[in-house]
Amino acid sequence: MHMRLMLLGGGNALGQALIRQGAEEDIGFLAPRPPEQGWDAASLTQLLDDTRPDVLINLAYYFDWFQAEDWCEARAAAQERAVGRLAELCQHHSMILVQPSSYRVFDGARATAYSEKDEPIPLGVRGQLLWRVEQAVRAGCPRHVLLRFGWLLDDSAEGVLGRFLRKAEQGGEIPLADDRRGNATPVDDAARVILAVVKQLDCQAPLWGTYHYGGHEATTPMVLAQAALAEARQYRGDLAEPVAVAHAACADALEEPQHAVLACRKILHTFGIKPRAWRSGLAGLLDRYYRHD
Repeated sequence: MHMRLMLLGGGNALGQALIRQGAEEDIGFLAPRPPEQGWDAASLTQLLDDTRPDVLINLAYYFDWFQAEDWCEARAAAQERAVGRLAELCQHHSMILVQPSSYRVFDGARATAYSEKDEPIPLGVRGQLLWRVEQAVRAGCPRHVLLRFGWLLDDSAEGVLGRFLRKAEQGGEIPLADDRRGNATPVDDAARVILAVVKQLDCQAPLWGTYHYGGHEATTPMVLAQAALAEARQYRGDLAEPVAVAHAACADALEEPQHAVLACRKILHTFGIKPRAWRSGLAGLLDRYYRHD
């Protein structure tokens, strides 16, 4: 690796997966600890003035944007401003910015897979934030790669998967939509994709733009939950079964797109990255989750 890589968010689940996989290929990251209040425009300005990496991978707000149950409007607004400043700094210092985004920029009104050419129409506050962040990155830093991921799954206790498993252990009814579809994407697979993109950027390939990635085989929350429970029963015997409900009856129906399948042809044709079956990543994910537990 000729380029110097900086990773913001090295302490979260996706950052840790990226560091692990990089180490296996002797690829290292500058991974500075965030200030106590988190990265903001001022601290990012100082950081990049001092360090000047070639590529910056921004996972600083991964948990809040992709895993957290609660949403803080004030914190999200500050994070949005910080990414806008980050894009300007990357452009000023001639850095490449790699920024994750999400299927949530689409409203889920169409049943066919969304491509990068489809117009984003975000439903809820997270989707609206991510769409504004994408626009800020495009406007501020032309040398960027935006990676829109499907349903990201990690081993954090308070993440999407962790909350589901805790409910299953507590018993009682767990309503899940069986008419909602998307691409489950284990965090190790997302890290594999980011690393593959960065390795090709290291070859001076100007492959800027927006790309979709999601695990192979579109699925429903119900099917995903049943597969996760089958793995989890190796660690916990008595787990509640989910109950199928309609998307419209779900508490998050106004936030979560009903149809969220992503077409991944562009990333395959541009970077040669093939979608990996999400089922193959569940065993490792559950193993790490229960080792932390």
